[in-house]
This record gives sequence, structure tokens and C-alpha cells, in this order.
Amino acid sequence: MLETQLSTFKDYLGEIAPQGRTMLLPALLRAQKEFGFISKENATKIGNALRTPLADVMGVTEFYSMLHSEPTAETIIRVCTSPSCSARGGRSVHEELLHQLDLLEDGATADGKYYVEEAPCLGLCDKAPSALVDEKALGNITPEILLNPQDEVVTNVYAKEGVITRRIGKVDPFSLDDYLAHDGFLGFPNAFQIGSEKMIECMADSGILGRGGASFPTKMKWEGAASAPGEQKYIVCNADEAEPGTFKDRIILENDPFTVLEGMIIGGYAIGASKGYIYVRGEYPKVQKTFQAAIETARAKGYLGENILGSGFEFDVELRSGAGAYICGEETALFESIEGKRGFPRLKPPFPTTHGLYQKPTVINNVETFANISLLFRIGVDAYRNYGTEKSSGPWLFSLSGDIENPGIYEITTPTTLRELLDWAGGVKDGAALQTVLLGGAAGKFVHPDQLDVRLTQEDAREAGLTLGSGAVVVLSENVALKQTLADLGHFFAHESCGKCYPCQLGTQRQAEILDRNVAGSTLDGDFTRLEDVGWTMTDASLCGLGQTAASAVLSAMEHFPEKFK
Repeated sequence: MLETQLSTFKDYLGEIAPQGRTMLLPALLRAQKEFGFISKENATKIGNALRTPLADVMGVTEFYSMLHSEPTAETIIRVCTSPSCSARGGRSVHEELLHQLDLLEDGATADGKYYVEEAPCLGLCDKAPSALVDEKALGNITPEILLNPQDEVVTNVYAKEGVITRRIGKVDPFSLDDYLAHDGFLGFPNAFQIGSEKMIECMADSGILGRGGASFPTKMKWEGAASAPGEQKYIVCNADEAEPGTFKDRIILENDPFTVLEGMIIGGYAIGASKGYIYVRGEYPKVQKTFQAAIETARAKGYLGENILGSGFEFDVELRSGAGAYICGEETALFESIEGKRGFPRLKPPFPTTHGLYQKPTVINNVETFANISLLFRIGVDAYRNYGTEKSSGPWLFSLSGDIENPGIYEITTPTTLRELLDWAGGVKDGAALQTVLLGGAAGKFVHPDQLDVRLTQEDAREAGLTLGSGAVVVLSENVALKQTLADLGHFFAHESCGKCYPCQLGTQRQAEILDRNVAGSTLDGDFTRLEDVGWTMTDASLCGLGQTAASAVLSAMEHFPEKFK
């Protein structure tokens, strides 16, 4: 068996060698899958094949939390301890499992059967506490469930008027025929008919904003890349959905992958790109299998490749897997990862529209954005603007989790307040009183119960001093220990900071330490002021969005719940 693996891996390296360093992360993931870990011997072989120094190979291996340079075990159990899962008992389950298995210091059992580790977030927040057992996603976990995994989680989708979610549950995600039978691939012919210049105008007229968290006008990205000089351009779909509390992109990709693929094709035609990449987080194995199947089916039936649908347009898509790094959700860090480097953010300017992937003009949008693009060019600008508001046009998806009766994905097509959304979802679980809502995920802000009447639009949230972020809505009842939730947030950012810039590297560590003291009841004189100073320093001086928002939730909690810091 080992000889067969060695032969297979050697053949694989021979196939990817001409592509060089850009295949470093796929090669490392392949080695780990075949051998269980990345030995120095295999790291050397990878480096030689891809013409990459061994130091760089090992540096990349150490950067990603899902890669291991030492043997693990037959089964890897990743228990989520993100704020959402921790509040629902994730840390307790993790501790019980450690005690039950009597693990060695390296995290494995003596018989080599199990390896257990904490995971910062698995995108399974609606089924908290959750875990990933090898490639099986599990929710509402107990130690017994983890050791005898059965059915995978199923997320509920709610829509009073399904637009983005209209096909979910009605089509086979692996069937292109099903997609075509439900108005699939009508957007691309419409886009091709009006031409790329008119397409950019449609983007401007639609007012479509990015759905990845920053809500940047999509038209500006497309226009910038379309007008940038250069024959080679790229479309990139950011599916590295790692924001605690957010899982909407996973649901789209698992259930309606062709709509995202069509959006990418439309984007490629608009800016003159012939190649696209989708970067899917390593914790989403089911998404990767589903979307890879969609790529292969589309290519086989003429929807990818040369002369798509007889248009003369050439475009293809490649799927790349992440390996456990929240920072790779930042667009330039994602480019670095695809290029075979550690996921460090780049300084801006220059911006991706002129110097993106491989330093070429690039448009990068997230999954929900590409689904909206497919919708926009299918129904037209006027119909698209009938959804949402003037400044927040189109349908919007929200991920509800925590202490809520009906967690899941909620699609909003008309102005809706946070209070109305919570009522729609059945209210706080078990009739408990609401303590607070974390809006926008770990990088978002806490909402005081007095603020529930804010409308879930970009303009209203901004006016209220809040952020919608990536659409995460984490409900915390009176039964949740908010001090522990804040400490969990601190640990999340300390773990996920890439360490490239000093304010974030040191600031996230100091923030976590102070929040830990707060939980333990051993705060020092001046800790409250120190926490504020650290937070605002990270916000003002960090290189990228991770550090700039690492203290957002904590600072908002200090404003609304100062008594929690005594």
C-alpha cells in the first residue's frame, strides 16, 4: 500500500511540476491526505519538484493550521471552539473528549486511532456545538457522536420570497440539467448580448454591493479591472468563509453551485479574463467536492473552456483549497496563498484591479456576490432594484445562530429590522431573555437590546454605528456568560493573526490576556483603559482588516456592558 502511495505521489508531483510554486499548497494537501502528515522527506520532494526552497515549503506548512509536519492519527477530530460553538457548549465537549480518550501530549491517542484539536470556526454555527471528523461535518455534538459519527448536518433556509435561494432544495446540485430547467445560464447570454461596456453600466445602475463584509461597490472593481492594461486578467471567487457566525456561502455552494459558476463566467467576460479561481476554505470538504463536480460538468457540456455557448469567449475555472487560515479571507492574502506563499496581506496600493493575482488585473468577489451577479443579468437592472433599498439593492442573506429557536439562512428581499428578523426566526430559544446580538460576526459589533429596531441595510446599520459585515447574526441569551464569549473572541483573533504587522500581532495577544483575566476575576488596575488603548491602536494602525476589526466587538461590549469588565 505504501509503495502505491509513493508511486501515486511521485506521479502527481511530475504532473504539477511545470506549474511551479503556485502548486505548493495543493501539493502539501495531497501529501498530507496520502501519508497523514508532511514529512521532511516529502517536503523536500515537493520543494525539488516545484523549484521552491525547503525553508519556504516548511514555512508554508507551519502557517496553516490544517497542515501537520508530524504524524497525527487515523481519524482527525476538529472540535469548534469559536464564540458561537463555545456559547453552546463546544469547549465542554472538547474537554470531555480529551478526558475520555486520555490523549498523549501530541494530541493523539496511544493506539494512533484519534487525533483531537480545537478549530477556530467550521462554518457550522447553526448546529453548534459542531465538529469536523475527517471530512464529515457534525452538529449538536457530544463525545459519543464524535466517536460514532453518523449523518452530516443539514442547514435550514428561510425565505418569504426566495430569490438567491430559490433553487435550494429544488434542484440536484450535481445536475446541470436541473439548473438549466430552473432558469440557469440565462444571465450569461444576456450579458454577452449587451457587451462588456454595457455590462459595467448595468453594474453601476444596479447599485450592487459586495456581500463579503466590506460592501464595496462591485462596479468599481469590475470597471477598474476592465480598463486596466494587460492581456491576462483573472476572476477570483473568495469562498474562504471563516467569519464565526457566517455560513451562507457554504449553503449556496453546496446546493446551487452553478449559479456561482455562471456569475464567475459573466465576470470573466465583463473584464476580459480567460481564467478564474475559486478558493474554498479547507474546512469545507463537501463544498469542494460539489463545486469541483460542477466545474467538470460545465466544462464537459461546453459552459467552460473554449467558445462558450458559441460566443467565441474562452474561460475556465480552477478550484483551490485553503488549509485553515482566517487571514486568507483577506483578498491579497488569498492571492498569496494561491501563489504558494504564506497568507500575508499585501500593502495597498497597488490594488487588485491592476496588481492582483500574479500581479495581474483581478476582480475578486465572494460567493453571494457572484450569485447576485448571475441573478442581476438574468432578471435585469429594474427587477433587481425591486429588492432591497436604494442604497442596499438586491436580496441579502443572513446567517442566524446562537440562542434562537430556528437557526439557519434567512433571505431578506424587503427592508427588515433586526427585531423582525429575530421574530421571524422564532425568538430567543426556550423563551429566555435576550442579552445581546453579535452582528457581523467576530469582526462585528454587539447590539444592545434597545437597538433591535435598526433596519438591516448598509445605510441604516452605518447610521446606528453598526456593521452588517458578512451577514452573521449570533443571538446570545441571558444564560450566556458574556465574559467568556469576549475571551473566546480574544483567543480567536490571537490565533488567527498572521503576525505580519506589529499592532495586530502584539495587540491581539494583549487583548486576549486581558480578557482572560476578566473571566478569571483577576483583573489588574487599569485593565479597562489598557483594553481600550490596545483596541484603538489595532483599529488605527493594523495593516489589514483583521487587525483593524479585531477589537470591534470588544469595544462595543465595553460601551454597552461596562459592568462585564469589573
